[in-house]
Amino acid sequence: MSENIWLGRITKAEFGFGGYQEAMFGLSVTLEGKGSGVGDFKGAWAIERSERAKWTEEDRQQQIFEAVWMVKEILEKAKKQHVSQLKGIPVEVTCEGNMLKSWRVL
Repeated sequence: MSENIWLGRITKAEFGFGGYQEAMFGLSVTLEGKGSGVGDFKGAWAIERSERAKWTEEDRQQQIFEAVWMVKEILEKAKKQHVSQLKGIPVEVTCEGNMLKSWRVL
């Protein structure tokens, strides 16, 4: 598959419930460029863990830590103090086929 790199902006950034069926907790962003758009989520399940779950409480704690640390790094790169201030920040987005591979603040 070939990589597709495009420039855009953060059009929405929220920290809270989101992800799969709004049953997760973390950072949700919408990235849009000329004729392209994609959403991203970094976080963990916010539901009660069942005994059959393939993840542990330690996994959840690590994923929440990674989401919070990602927010910190994004805010530092964007020179902002709050997630709500990320709207309009320019980004570079890399997709592989129709899937988001990565993105970064410019």
